[in-house]
Amino acid sequence: MPYGRDSCFAWNRCHIFLNKRGTYGIIADDLRFATQLSNVYGNAIRAKLANAQTTRSVADPFSSFVTQNLQSICSLCHRNPRFFIKIGDPIPLQIHESCHSPRPMPKAVFVSADCGTAKEKAELFYKERLCVYNYVMHKTKIIQKDYSLSSMNYQLKLPFELEVLIPDDDPVRLLSAFVEELELTDLYRSYGKIKKGQVTPRQMFKIVIYAAMNHIYSSRDIETACRRDINFMYLLEQKPAPDHATIARFLSLHLSRCSKKVLAEVTEILYSLGEISGTHIFIDGTKIESAANRYTFVWKKAVTKHLQRLCQKIAVFVEECEILYGIRFIFNGKKFGLRTLKKIRKKLYKIKEEEGIVFVHGIGKRKSQIQRSIETLEGYMEKLKEYTKKIHLCGGRNSYSKTDPDATFMRMKEDHMQNGQLKPAYNLQHGVDSGYITWLDITQRPTDTRTLIPFIKDMEEHLSFHYRDIVADAGYESEENYLFLEGNGQIAYIKPNNYEQAKKRRYQQDIGRMENMTYDPEQDHYICFNGRNIEWRYDRKEKTATGYQRTTSVYECRECAGCPYKTKCIKGNNCKTPMEERAKRLYVSKTMKEKRREDLERITSEYGTQLRMNRSIQAEGSFAEIKADMGFRRYSYRGLENVTAQSVVLAVAHNINKLHNKIQNDKTGQHLFELKKTA
Repeated sequence: MPYGRDSCFAWNRCHIFLNKRGTYGIIADDLRFATQLSNVYGNAIRAKLANAQTTRSVADPFSSFVTQNLQSICSLCHRNPRFFIKIGDPIPLQIHESCHSPRPMPKAVFVSADCGTAKEKAELFYKERLCVYNYVMHKTKIIQKDYSLSSMNYQLKLPFELEVLIPDDDPVRLLSAFVEELELTDLYRSYGKIKKGQVTPRQMFKIVIYAAMNHIYSSRDIETACRRDINFMYLLEQKPAPDHATIARFLSLHLSRCSKKVLAEVTEILYSLGEISGTHIFIDGTKIESAANRYTFVWKKAVTKHLQRLCQKIAVFVEECEILYGIRFIFNGKKFGLRTLKKIRKKLYKIKEEEGIVFVHGIGKRKSQIQRSIETLEGYMEKLKEYTKKIHLCGGRNSYSKTDPDATFMRMKEDHMQNGQLKPAYNLQHGVDSGYITWLDITQRPTDTRTLIPFIKDMEEHLSFHYRDIVADAGYESEENYLFLEGNGQIAYIKPNNYEQAKKRRYQQDIGRMENMTYDPEQDHYICFNGRNIEWRYDRKEKTATGYQRTTSVYECRECAGCPYKTKCIKGNNCKTPMEERAKRLYVSKTMKEKRREDLERITSEYGTQLRMNRSIQAEGSFAEIKADMGFRRYSYRGLENVTAQSVVLAVAHNINKLHNKIQNDKTGQHLFELKKTA
């Protein structure tokens, strides 16, 4: 059999193993010895033999001879890999025990090499009539802490090399080779010192990625898999299995610091392999629930109301103090701040010391007026600190969770409760190219409109190439986004908000909509269904939450009185102005109108239609694979950085699975799905 594939032979109860590295192992019944040049299994077996010989105090005169000869043969074969092996004739071995007569041993097998000196060593070993002294095996107890002692009565079975048990096309091999190409400089810098003999950061990264590929997200489950699963052992490279706390710390303390840089390295390798186009990217978002406790609401609106009531109570309290103690408090502004309250407390304590008042506590003791005032003031100060802190944590959000302040309460489509309640969650943004997640971002905003610009800026900061075509759904349409992409040298393929509605008959027959009216660009006015002019009145400027300033033109009709179509044209039943006094108004952003028209022409072209089809397949498909196929529905870590790191692990695992499937199905290098040809 030629050397080039792993081989395993069995003869009776004797096992022989030969792998690609030139490693031999021979076991015949109770004869336990092995030699390995490039693996630690040989050392472990020899240590077991030495322990067995020591504990049983049995002489073994041939042990060194056997080991030396096997080592010589193995070393020669290791240096000269082009050789053939053959199974020699059975060797009748005799077992000599100190208290018993000799008895025949089961047949053993010898492996020889057909090359030069190795053949001579093999023949010399074969000619020798080996007498192997069997070790006197005492009965062992099953009930003991060290279970390996009871296994000494049984034959060790080969192969010991885990790699031979893993198929050649297993994705774990692809993962290991792919991660080896990564530099991971920033990940290694997050460690102060790496202990010798422990799992390296690269190996830790491999096992967390492979765990995500196999739907394992708990650190304790990963630890168990490292101890039992041969694929995890293969990735560990015979290093001891890490503790669950070590795995959790790896993600929260180390990977969280450089998760996006690691994702950028993965994307760059895919780009160099030609697996991603680098031209078009499909962007979409989804909401994933946080690990925070439910019903830990903190609403900014409610806290603001409580703060206003507290300020009113503080104002009344200050007036009472002025009357009771005859002091006047001077402060700046309309509200009492924390600094002013501290000054008031200082003055009250000064009055207490001057009057020699002693504070009392407990049942049956009457508190003085100054004590009650100071306690009331300190209570107000604590509440003021609490409300101020909560508003600061909310920032631009409307809510947050007490157990995970970075999470925002969002309405989920599907969750574990199936009741449509608001849940603490994160908005996960995916940028997909050729089926691979090339970039991602975690936002605290429940909508997607304001996430596009930060997403693109963050992506271009980490990646070396520049995407030309930006494809997104209707949730990303805004005037600010259109102008940003145009100024950034990118082409927008964004579905308009009214794209699907505009196809309906009800929308097309609505006479009150601007789209269904005739526009005269020379006179700059609209003509309604009744033929009357809706003329321009003025322009108003508005500033969005992001600071963008947009201009809106206001058009108004002066001839609405007596119009028979007025009730169908003018909407809004909650207006306090009577219908007879109301006039038709249109609020038009000319810039937005022009950019939407240009975008609509692009997305309805053949190339635009293909991009929109691929967006629904690739971008939304990435979320489907993560949620449904990989079974990930809820984050197991808290905090924005930790959630980002866990999302990067999911993205890399998804990319490895995608690459594996493409390689096995001969679909590498394909970037877009083709449109189906219609008759």
